[in-house]
Amino acid sequence: MRHHGEVKIAVVQTASSDDKAANREAVARLVGEAARDRPDLVVLPEAMMADFAVAGGSVGALAEALDGEFVGVLRKAAAEHGTAIVAGMFERSCDEDRPYNTLLAVGADGELLGAYRKIHLYDAFGYKESDQLTPGDVSPVVVEIGAHKFGLMTCYDLRFPELSRALVDAGAEVLVVPAAWVRGPLKEFHWSTFLTARAIENTCYVAAAAQNGKKYCGLSQIVDPQGVGVAAVGEDDGYATAELSADRLTEVRKRNPSLQNRRFTVTPR
Repeated sequence: MRHHGEVKIAVVQTASSDDKAANREAVARLVGEAARDRPDLVVLPEAMMADFAVAGGSVGALAEALDGEFVGVLRKAAAEHGTAIVAGMFERSCDEDRPYNTLLAVGADGELLGAYRKIHLYDAFGYKESDQLTPGDVSPVVVEIGAHKFGLMTCYDLRFPELSRALVDAGAEVLVVPAAWVRGPLKEFHWSTFLTARAIENTCYVAAAAQNGKKYCGLSQIVDPQGVGVAAVGEDDGYATAELSADRLTEVRKRNPSLQNRRFTVTPR
């Protein structure tokens, strides 16, 4: 039994494909496997509904509404296993060729808690995500699961510390980071460094679930407010769990009151 103020999170690592039915089956199976450890939240990767198209391609035809089949599977799995779920999908927008890259949060009762549409699109390292997708509004999205607040951000958002700070200012105790972090020279180093930095500078937990395989680096992990890795998955499919403590968060923020000591106040444009 968990103590008051503790929350258990599972980060799941796998690779999606362009076969949406197979991805839905994988979601049901993976949530069921992670649920054996009785987590309060299961975090699945970015683009779990369907993988990105190749450069020059389109994911428009794959996109769904928030009451579509993919969300239906998330809601059913959450209610069946009694756990909240966060997962990535492509959501229809007003531009049928450029949907949103959306994180959906579902409560343990199967009800929708919130949706975050990726703000920073991956127009870097020779790729241009904005050719396929529409950016979301510049506004932090925080959802409550039990007595805890979780800030939602996606992959490339990690390179913009102002978003994580805005989420923490909005009350987030945990940054939830689904990703499909593309492999490449120094990219894995960047991934782990950013996750650790966002935890340390905001004195908060970070829970990151990444795609793996030939395209993406994997390395899903959970980092505590001092930058200590408390759970990790390597390169293979799997999941890792950790119990996050409100007492640990309070103790770290008392010892390192950097949020209180700020002199600059940054607000989103």
